[in-house]
Amino acid sequence: MPNTKNSTVINLSRFISNFFNPIVSLLIYFIYSSIYFFEPGSSVNRFIPILLLIILPIVIWLIWNVKKGNYTNLDVSNRQQRKGFYFFISGVFFLYLSYDYLRNGTLDLVMLFLFILLLALQLSNYFVKSSMHTAFNVYVAALFFFREPLLGFAWLLIAALVGITRVVLGRHTVKEVCMGATIAALVSFIYLYAAIQNFNL
Repeated sequence: MPNTKNSTVINLSRFISNFFNPIVSLLIYFIYSSIYFFEPGSSVNRFIPILLLIILPIVIWLIWNVKKGNYTNLDVSNRQQRKGFYFFISGVFFLYLSYDYLRNGTLDLVMLFLFILLLALQLSNYFVKSSMHTAFNVYVAALFFFREPLLGFAWLLIAALVGITRVVLGRHTVKEVCMGATIAALVSFIYLYAAIQNFNL
């Protein structure tokens, strides 16, 4: 007889992990910030390049590589497979940052530190397969915290929950989840410091 309790925990963990994957979590933040902190016209002008230059290329790349058998799954759980994936998404973010700088003459701090987080995770992957799910959600918590501290704390709880689900699903060890959280916490701290200094100018 199957263990219903364990099956429920796994199914719930799968739902949480899939829903709060890095792309969706960032998408939620970008939609939130676009609605509440930008005028309608400027929010569209800000969001469309992110959608076209970052989100869509990454989604297409993931689906294409899974279908071709280059990636085991959409999470790119295999450490060796992640090496190429990190290079691709780093290139996508570099392209966006270059476009944004040429267009506006300034660097978007949110995207710049997200790029730095990706580079840190890429470096970490040579030693420990850090959890991208956990890392991205910790960073999203920092983004929310800068706008609305209560939302930031709430999202930090979500990040912790996501980290637990990654272990439950066997996608990461506790060490890998903690490494992702630690790297993201360091990058997030520097981002918050830079964002506060920039806000006070």
